[in-house]
Amino acid sequence: MESPLGTVILYARDMQKSAAFYARHFGFVTSGEVVEGLIELTHPGGGAGILIHQAAKSVKLGQVGVKLSFHVKDVRTFAAEAALQGLAFGAVHEANGYAFANAKDLDKNSIGISSRAYRDATV
Repeated sequence: MESPLGTVILYARDMQKSAAFYARHFGFVTSGEVVEGLIELTHPGGGAGILIHQAAKSVKLGQVGVKLSFHVKDVRTFAAEAALQGLAFGAVHEANGYAFANAKDLDKNSIGISSRAYRDATV
């Protein structure tokens, strides 16, 4: 059975700021409008979409077992450009022919960038 990842739901304290974060740093497109309690983000390059949901006050953000990993060709360049826009990634790690780095979004959800999807198939 095929079940590709279609949507990731993120809980946020400030839905509009979170939507703007993913639009600014990762190229997602959104109207920013709350429809049925959600802000929808899509990416012009395809892949999974993101739905931003208002977090209840009781939700402890940043402690949920979810991490978003974004495919980028050049991790170091992307991280450097993101830093200029206020998004700081940690150290760039290299393993098995690809690189990756990690950060947190505005609500302390784990995010990462990885060149794994672009690595040489012979590795």
